[in-house]
Amino acid sequence: MKPDFGAAADDYRRHRAGFPDSLFERLAPMGIGRPGQEIVDLGTGTGSLARGFALRGCRVIGIDPDSRLLAQARELDAEAGVEIEYRIGRAEETELAAGSLDIVAAGQCWHWFDRAAAAREASRILRPDGRMLITHFDWIPLPGNLVDATEKLILKHSPNWPGAGGLGVYPPWLWDLGEAGFRNLETFSYDLDAPYTPEGWRGRVRASGGVGGVLSEPEVAAFDRELASLLEERFPADILGVHHRVFAVVADPPEPSESSHT
Repeated sequence: MKPDFGAAADDYRRHRAGFPDSLFERLAPMGIGRPGQEIVDLGTGTGSLARGFALRGCRVIGIDPDSRLLAQARELDAEAGVEIEYRIGRAEETELAAGSLDIVAAGQCWHWFDRAAAAREASRILRPDGRMLITHFDWIPLPGNLVDATEKLILKHSPNWPGAGGLGVYPPWLWDLGEAGFRNLETFSYDLDAPYTPEGWRGRVRASGGVGGVLSEPEVAAFDRELASLLEERFPADILGVHHRVFAVVADPPEPSESSHT
């Protein structure tokens, strides 16, 4: 069952850590995120990636099928002092003009798409000198760490959750882009500790696909009580350093002859 992230939209807005500034710093020398660039953020959700680009002077369109998440995105934009154009839509059929974007980006969402169709659509709407970006900011379980303990608790309450044990890197995305004719593929990844208060971590986990996206409200409440006890007993701290990994794939669009649509 595909998670319903809109059901946890408030937690999603308040507690999911946005993409770190260090990601945008690494992307800038690669020609991504420069002031004035026109960017579309596919599967934008609450606008984390889109907002990062808008704060750097880009003109951004965020596309997502869930109006509840976009409503939360607009509230966050107002708090951040940026304006982003949001549209209800799908990554596979954006209805944007061909060759109209400098950057097509997808953050934390490529796996939810019909990936082949999304790659074809990205190649259609990119300018010939544009760039494609797929990026993730994932928590990483290591033996005995907070993420490992949290994932075990998620599986106790949501045994069919497929998200446990992630490595935070996604080689299949290179295949997707290569199959669609994208060129000059580059990847990078690096680790960091994301700071969360205990309350913030509880909210972050409630907003995950294994909890708020699939469990009922009483089930989420029961999970949250157990997570609160786990944090108090095993990870007592005012600020928790949660192990995360940033991963990105950057590519040039196909040659014009390959990406033309007749």
